[in-house]
Amino acid sequence: MPEEVVAEPPRTIEDLRALALSVGRDEAGFSLGSKAHDVFAKLVEAPEQSAVRTISELADQFGINPSTLTRLAKRLGFEGFSDFQAVFRKAIADDQQYFYSRQAGRLMTTPSAGGTEVEVFERLARETAANVDGFLGQLDSASLKGTASLLASARRVRIHGVRQFHSLASFLTYGLGMVRSDVALLDAPRLGVAEALSQLEPGDVVITASCAPYTRSVAEVGRVAAANGQAVIAITDSRSSPLVPPAEHAFFIPHASSFYSNSMGAYVVFCEALLNLVARELGDKALNSLAGRERLIAEMNIEVG
Repeated sequence: MPEEVVAEPPRTIEDLRALALSVGRDEAGFSLGSKAHDVFAKLVEAPEQSAVRTISELADQFGINPSTLTRLAKRLGFEGFSDFQAVFRKAIADDQQYFYSRQAGRLMTTPSAGGTEVEVFERLARETAANVDGFLGQLDSASLKGTASLLASARRVRIHGVRQFHSLASFLTYGLGMVRSDVALLDAPRLGVAEALSQLEPGDVVITASCAPYTRSVAEVGRVAAANGQAVIAITDSRSSPLVPPAEHAFFIPHASSFYSNSMGAYVVFCEALLNLVARELGDKALNSLAGRERLIAEMNIEVG
C-alpha cells in the first residue's frame, strides 16, 4: 500500500516548520519515520544551509543516502528534492534575517592567520553569534507573547534541567524570582521530581530544558506535567526533540560550535530576553518586586549579585 503524501506541499519556510511540529505531535494526518522526521526538523532549522548545500553534502551531514532526501521531499508532496530546496532558497534570498548567518559562515571558513589563543575566543564568539541568529530566525511573536503571559500570571512556576541545563534552569529561576513569587527549580526541596510534580496544580507552569543528546527524564517530566494539567514550555534545539510534543510553547536554540560540549551562549541570550518580556508583562508588579528586593538587601547589608 503506497504511503500517503501531502496533497499540497508547503511553499514557505514558516509552513514547513509548522508541518515539522505537526508531524512530531502526530497531528499532520500522516507520519514519518523517526530518522526522516529528525532530518526534516534539522533542515527547517537551518534554512541557510539547506538552501546552499547540494543533496550529497546534506546527505553526508546527516549520515544518510541522497535518495532518502528525495523520498522525504516526495513524501511531503514535492516533485523532488530540487522543488523542496527551492522553498529554502526563496526564504533566504535577499533576506536580511540571514545576513549574520552568512557572514558567520564566511568567517568560520577563513583559515587562521596566527593560531593564537585569542583566536579560540574569537571563533567561539562568532559561532555563538551564528547560533543567536539561528534562533532569532525561528521566533514566533504569538508564542513569545503567550509564554510571557503564562510566566507572569501562573500561580507557580517550576523549572527543570539537568547536566549543563541545570545551570540554565538555576539562572532562569533566579531571574524570574526577581520579578514574581513562587518560582523554583522543580526538585529544589530535594523531595524528588515525582514528589515535586505531584504538588503542582492545573494551570501551574513547568519549563523543561534540554538539547541533543537529550535526557529522557527531562522529556518525561514534560509529558507527566502536561498530563496533569500544567502548561509546559520547552527550551530545546530541534522540532524533533522529545521535549516538544507535550509543550504548549517550544523554542529552538542552536548550539553548534567548536566547544567540546553543547554551547550554552545562545541559550543564555534567549533566557535573558524572555525574562525581559516577562518583566514587561508584569509591569508595575515587576518594578515593585525589584524595589522590595533592593530594600531588603540594603537593610541586611547584602551584596547584590
